[in-house]
Amino acid sequence: MLKAHEVRAQTVEDRKTRLAELQRELMQERGVQAMGGSTPNPGKIRTLRREIARIHTINRELVLGIRRESKK
Repeated sequence: MLKAHEVRAQTVEDRKTRLAELQRELMQERGVQAMGGSTPNPGKIRTLRREIARIHTINRELVLGIRRESKK
């Protein structure tokens, strides 16, 4: 699980890639759950949703100008 400062340190492209990976993984976990299977880690869906929300929030902060892109 990435923390907010770690996500902010990533480039925009890295965040887009990570977001796509997380969404794909969430879809897979939900598919397993919908088919009646049990996931090895039941809290994983919640963690994935939080990470996705964290990335969306940071991207939105940049769009609104609340925060600036880090200069790394």
